[in-house]
Amino acid sequence: MSHANNAKQRFEEIAKTNKENIRRILSNEENQSNSDSFDDGNLIEEILNKTKSSFNTGSSDDLGRTYQYLVDSLSTGANICLICIDVIQKKDAIWNCSCCYSPFHIVCIQQWIKDGIYQSSATTTNNNEINTWHCPKCRTEFDPKDTPKRYLCYCHKEIDPQFDPWLIPHSCGQTCGKRLIPECGHICLLLCHPGPCPPCPKQVNVRCYCNQSNPTARRCGFKGWSCGKSCSKLLSCQQHRCEQVCHTGPCLPCQKTSIRPCQCGKTKAVRNCNELNFQCDQPCNQLLNCQIHHCKRICHKGECGSCPRQGLRTCPCGKTKYENLPCSEDVPTCGDTCDRKLDCGLHRCLHRCHTGDCESCRQVTLKRCRCGLKEKSIPCCQEYLCETKCTRMRSCGKHPCKRKCCDGNCPPCQTVCGKTLNCRNHKCLSECHRGQCYPCSHKADVTCACGQTSITVPCGCEKQTRKPRCNKLCLKPSDCHHTQQEPHLCHFGECPQCKQICNLSLKDCSHMCSAICHDSVFVKEEINSTNTPWGMKEKEKVTKKALPCPLCQVPITVSCFGQHRTETFACSSAHPFCCGQVCGRILKCRNHLCSRPCHIVTNAANTTDAGAECIQCEEMCTKERPLGCQHSCPLACHPNNCPPCKQRLRMRCHCNTEVIYSNCQTFTTATETEKEKIKSCGKPCTKKLTCGHSCAYSCHSGPCLPINNCVQAVQVRCVCKRINQELPCHEINTIKNYRLPCDELCAELKKNRMTTASNTPVVQIPVEEIKPPAVEIDSPLVKRKNRKTPNSEPVPTTANTPTSSSKKPRPRRFVWTLNKVIILFGLFSFITVSLIIYMFKQIA
Repeated sequence: MSHANNAKQRFEEIAKTNKENIRRILSNEENQSNSDSFDDGNLIEEILNKTKSSFNTGSSDDLGRTYQYLVDSLSTGANICLICIDVIQKKDAIWNCSCCYSPFHIVCIQQWIKDGIYQSSATTTNNNEINTWHCPKCRTEFDPKDTPKRYLCYCHKEIDPQFDPWLIPHSCGQTCGKRLIPECGHICLLLCHPGPCPPCPKQVNVRCYCNQSNPTARRCGFKGWSCGKSCSKLLSCQQHRCEQVCHTGPCLPCQKTSIRPCQCGKTKAVRNCNELNFQCDQPCNQLLNCQIHHCKRICHKGECGSCPRQGLRTCPCGKTKYENLPCSEDVPTCGDTCDRKLDCGLHRCLHRCHTGDCESCRQVTLKRCRCGLKEKSIPCCQEYLCETKCTRMRSCGKHPCKRKCCDGNCPPCQTVCGKTLNCRNHKCLSECHRGQCYPCSHKADVTCACGQTSITVPCGCEKQTRKPRCNKLCLKPSDCHHTQQEPHLCHFGECPQCKQICNLSLKDCSHMCSAICHDSVFVKEEINSTNTPWGMKEKEKVTKKALPCPLCQVPITVSCFGQHRTETFACSSAHPFCCGQVCGRILKCRNHLCSRPCHIVTNAANTTDAGAECIQCEEMCTKERPLGCQHSCPLACHPNNCPPCKQRLRMRCHCNTEVIYSNCQTFTTATETEKEKIKSCGKPCTKKLTCGHSCAYSCHSGPCLPINNCVQAVQVRCVCKRINQELPCHEINTIKNYRLPCDELCAELKKNRMTTASNTPVVQIPVEEIKPPAVEIDSPLVKRKNRKTPNSEPVPTTANTPTSSSKKPRPRRFVWTLNKVIILFGLFSFITVSLIIYMFKQIA
């Protein structure tokens, strides 16, 4: 229990401390806002007008860069000390750099100078050297005597200037009085101010750059002007004039070309006029005064000079002199020892007198290395360096030298510092050094929400600097459906809620929403609250949401389902209703009315016809049937005429051999001729004529045609059966036992047979074999009886034809058994092959 009580007591103490800290921070911010309350635009403008009152200018553009320094000094949080990265308050003691005009806390700059001089004195070995210090921003070098010791105003006239809310901070309020730059003889007329002095505002009469125009009154700070005419000054070539527009400074070199000789006069070439001394690449080659040797100098001006081989000459070693030796002869060697000092400076050349340079010294000497730690005997011309690495620290005091055989003068550290600067955005790019790094030289822009108003602050101060106040309209796009939002000034955060009328078309009706815009509305939401050391969390959270349009309240008139009567409702709650009356619409059958109470009607052609929701007529059709149809209509009650009868009629054909089926509607509506065709089976008539032939016409009604119209062909022979001819049946049946007449050939053959018979003995023929001759009638009935079947045996026609008993056919049972054996053998082979293939697949 005691442990739980202690934890609870600590929790309450932490919560109480946090609340006090929050209250103190809020009070500090309130005090700061009260102290900075004079950052009003009108007050700043009044102070600026007072500062430039004696400057005698009309616009702020004439002040140049000075105007921005004045505005920054009057704005809260615009000036930052680059050493401590803190805001310079209006009552803080400061020091201003005379080159970059950046302000620093005087305490910070004094500490900066002290550290810098200490580091430079620690790295230098010369005690007589003056240790200078540099500006943290522009790196301008200053002497130790320029170290700031007192807090001065901008013009250095007053010590420890007092803060005046009606003057520029850190200003004495007197006239600046500094000499203007560039020097024109005038002084600055502004009141004590930060930054550089503005251009001179005095009026002077000056000519243009080319001095061709008359003097014109100009401001002294902008007295240089161009007349716009051609310069026309004579160029350095002394031939052409400058063709540029009136300009400052010297004229450009002449760009025109001309043929110019070289200095020796041997070569001529097209060269620019500005190349006054043109020199070719050829040697002079003129005879010298000795008239023997030629000048070896490259193209030059003037005389070549005397021959270098004339006068007093010496041998190569310089011990023997020759006064009257002709220049055409070379100086001979003297034969003595050369004895000239070698390149080492310690030994002399031991060779005989010779021409050319002496060779390198090869005497072996004991040499000490550069660091002085080791010795070694090596040739004198070689330098001895040991492999010992220097362990001394470099000037940065962080990295060792590590140079082999170092002589003590360790080179400066080449490693990049890489430390993060005070701005926390960039790293130091200087060489590794002692002490603090220089402040970041970058600048950052702090802008308003729309980005049209901005102030420039040192890098790293953009988060601490208050955002500039913008007097322009907010440019944020509207967060609702309106194309233009209500005009308001630039700001951070969410735009205020739109107060315009919604005017959107409602989804459920065609009316416009008349409520205030609700596309972006702040709404409170409940959240789960928890107890923390910082207090109770909020139970509600304000969020921005888009709310739907409210219900439409426009009054409208609504009819009942069946359009019997109307009533007035609000648009959002308007809907058709049931009035209780009978529907009374004509059903689809067009014979009855709907008996339901008033109901919704859809898909109705008009106001009297029934819709999809009306009842369906369930009675059967009672309309009269067409003439001849004895069937009733199979449909339910329906409009229009009944459909054609689809019942099938069963009847016999005319020849009573087949049954004919036909639709009732087709048969009842057909004419007599069409009925004759419907009852005909279309096959040949099966009735027999008196002649024994079948009727030649297809199935027909009524009796067949008389025998006189039979056209069947009948085969007729003569009495001796030699002549054979086919004649129509109706020509033969009129004459009984009709025979063709025999011709002369028949009579001759008969005569010959009789003669042969008289000479041959008489043979008695059995009575059974004597058959009377019969007339062969080619009729369809006879042909049908004599027609052969596919499996029948041929009928013998002659005595020589063998009978059916002479050749016995194979029994049918034997043939069927043989076929079954063949089929079973094939099926067994197929099953065996399939099993073998399946086993091979399983193995694979």
